Amino acid sequence: MDLTVRANLPTAFAPPVTDLIRSACLTSYPEIARSVGLDPMRMLKVAGIDRRSLDDPEIKVSAASLGRLLEGSAQAAKAEDFGLRLAETRTLSILGPIGLLLREEPTVRAAAMSLIRYLPLHNESLDLRLEEGDGVAILSAGIRVTRPVAVRQGIELTVGVLHRVLRSLIGAHWKPEICFTHAAPRRRDTHRKLFGDRVGFGRDFNGIVCETQDLDRRIPTADPALARYARQHLDSLLARPNTRLSDKTRELISLQLASGRCTIELVAGQLNVNRRLLHRRLAEEGLTFSEIMEGVRTEIVTRTLPNPDRPLTALADMAGFASLSAFSRWFRTRFQTTPTAWRTQNHVPLLR
Repeated sequence: MDLTVRANLPTAFAPPVTDLIRSACLTSYPEIARSVGLDPMRMLKVAGIDRRSLDDPEIKVSAASLGRLLEGSAQAAKAEDFGLRLAETRTLSILGPIGLLLREEPTVRAAAMSLIRYLPLHNESLDLRLEEGDGVAILSAGIRVTRPVAVRQGIELTVGVLHRVLRSLIGAHWKPEICFTHAAPRRRDTHRKLFGDRVGFGRDFNGIVCETQDLDRRIPTADPALARYARQHLDSLLARPNTRLSDKTRELISLQLASGRCTIELVAGQLNVNRRLLHRRLAEEGLTFSEIMEGVRTEIVTRTLPNPDRPLTALADMAGFASLSAFSRWFRTRFQTTPTAWRTQNHVPLLR
């Protein structure tokens, strides 16, 4: 196949030090995990993902942790199609405001280009590309990794979601060709259910092949005014600076503090650097790991402590302390009073 025309893809910011994903990617994970005999909470813990991520789709989880969860779940359940089972549950809403924009674009091609442009807001680890030529369009998907790791489940989840998103815009009659670089599974029931019979394995890329005219289809729900509003909102999010190492460090600490296992070694590993390099890079920004962790803890405490219905033991857990006594000692050192006394005597946070 000779593809001579390539889409001029808009670029977002440079790839970050670590890749984060909206926890919306975990939607329906507990149900799918239980359906194949797994304990979802245990699997999340093993993968290093805070269970609170199930409650808020905007919380970010690391791509590495999600990869461990998907591959570990597939292996533990002996379910080669685990990623596809998750994909079966996905709709446009999984993309949040990006999904809103896709519905309001005038054509499927415009929707695909918007998905490519704004995808980093949903998943920083994915790379989508559109190539067109000789009446054929290829939308390929890749997952950025820093070392050789298994990504089969993540790829099948990604291609499955991409297929469902485009099919929702084109129509249920759409029958593109699906390509995977990995070998075929022992059973293909879920692949046939989701994609039909046009699925190839051992190909040169992961993605979808269709006719160019499929992308020309107009989207009947398109609303130019809503599209303009959604695009402005997404552009403002895309323009926010969030590539500093300290920003990523703070975000990862916030995600994992309640696990009680949030150490500089753990965070450095997720940032793909060693402890010494993390220290040096943070020092260049005038910060230390301890200062960032203290700031996250202080923010959690000053936001939550005023609520008299919140048990202090729960607050201690949220702030990453092994015991209430350890939390109380930290609080007294930092605020020169006890948590109980402060809660009794004050009605507003100590720090503004």
